[in-house]
Amino acid sequence: GSCRHRCCPGRNNACWAPGTRRARCYCDSYCQRTGDCCQDYPSSCRRAAVGCAVGPWGPWSGCSSPCGVGSRARSRQVTVPPRHGGDPCPDLKQRRGCLGQHPTCGTAQ
Repeated sequence: GSCRHRCCPGRNNACWAPGTRRARCYCDSYCQRTGDCCQDYPSSCRRAAVGCAVGPWGPWSGCSSPCGVGSRARSRQVTVPPRHGGDPCPDLKQRRGCLGQHPTCGTAQ
């Protein structure tokens, strides 16, 4: 079977070609995990693969709690989405704990 004009991202059961002995071979990026790729998948599809690219991390937010335990968050944006079975995007958000210490903490009556 040939993937010459057919390459699909992810898992796509409709993305196949007739293979040997009436069996189907696949042209989706998931075929690399299952081992049922068409013979020309690496040369036809992986060459066209584009991995995800992301921008820099933004600044951390302020603590979600002015007094006591809270959390901070930051994010980044996708600059190039993955295509044709390229590497997926890494995490776009991060969160970490913080301790709010506003000057008014502990002074409430």
